[in-house]
Amino acid sequence: MKRIIVLALTLFGFLPLTSAQTGTWSGKLDVQGTKLTIVFHLDGEEPTMDSPDQAAMGFPIQVEKGETGKINIKIPALGASYEGLWVGKQILGTFKQAGLSLPLALAPEKLNRPQTPVGPFPYTEEEVTFSNGDARLSGTLVLPEGYSRKTPVLVMVNGSGQENRDEEIYEHKPFAVIADAFARAGIATLRYDDRGVGGSTGDVAFATTEDFKEDALAGIKLIRERFDKVGVIGHSEGGLIALMLAAEKQVDFIISMAGVAISGVELTVAQTRGSLLSAGYPEATVDTYCKVIEEVCSAVVNGGEMPVIDNLDLPAELKLAHPQLVARLQVPWMAKFFSLDMRPKLGGITCPVLAINGTKDTQVDYESNLEALRQGLPANSKNKVEAFEGLNHLFQHCTTGALSEYRQIEETISPEVLETMIQWLNSIQ
Repeated sequence: MKRIIVLALTLFGFLPLTSAQTGTWSGKLDVQGTKLTIVFHLDGEEPTMDSPDQAAMGFPIQVEKGETGKINIKIPALGASYEGLWVGKQILGTFKQAGLSLPLALAPEKLNRPQTPVGPFPYTEEEVTFSNGDARLSGTLVLPEGYSRKTPVLVMVNGSGQENRDEEIYEHKPFAVIADAFARAGIATLRYDDRGVGGSTGDVAFATTEDFKEDALAGIKLIRERFDKVGVIGHSEGGLIALMLAAEKQVDFIISMAGVAISGVELTVAQTRGSLLSAGYPEATVDTYCKVIEEVCSAVVNGGEMPVIDNLDLPAELKLAHPQLVARLQVPWMAKFFSLDMRPKLGGITCPVLAINGTKDTQVDYESNLEALRQGLPANSKNKVEAFEGLNHLFQHCTTGALSEYRQIEETISPEVLETMIQWLNSIQ
């Protein structure tokens, strides 16, 4: 019962009294001595809930506000609800799930993000749109002062999940920070909202990494109308897409930030292993369940029956969470991701590559992925593969690398990473 938000969701891997209940509110549940942060984003037409300590974000919520300061929130995906009353500068109420009723006090939240760019800017921004089939993507083209056709430009590709053009997470805006630093160094960028986010449209439910690659390619084609040297900078799944585009000879250079080079199955099993070990499960249990996950991945890719775990020696909460995890792994995106493996294609990449990871990345293991790139990329004096000591998946300086730290850390991206990328880009021109 300590893992009140279903464990499977942590794998992988968000005036009148009524108007006072807007913005972002957070508080901590005390679940048998375990503190779990709950965050409600109450603004906009699609409010959501996050459980950042479990790296579970973006659950849609249904919000009803009363004139007397009451607020009722339902979280259908979790079978949970919250009933509260706005009192002074906080909301006092009760969080309910699985027969439990727990007190939860919420306070307005404003996170400090000192690296987020603030104007006026010494560069120009243009709003642009481009299309890939039925998908219409909306983005921001950042043009440094005195730019020309010879100015290097990079299309920025987000990681997995639907994200806005800034790749925003917990009010961190890493792509906005990178675009700002690049523009000040004379480098142009195009960043865009993913399908179904912000100003972009297009199918999301059945879209795969291949579709997102084609979205990025549409952006590349738009930029080639104005620039001679076009590259891609991608983070996580975006790093994988950068490698795919490089192997297809679509770009002049790439930066892969924590990009996936090993197979999707291997990465998923590694993520599962790390998540379970960090949750305190013994190695024997972790080995057993990782074998199950490997079999599930194989069944998703190749067809066949899912493994049965009822008779396995596994904790009750893992068995309870397993059906939901299996359902998440059978979406079209996952099936395609499991089948991807860049290693056989790395030898065909002839453009310059900068590939970087943090040594405390718990989502994309730096050792296996960077080693695959070192072994697979052809000899090229302009290639650089580097691990940054003490940085997590977002390239923040961190303590453990756990996903729960992303929100707590004020730094959006390490300055040395920004400097390394700029120096490398200048060196290959």
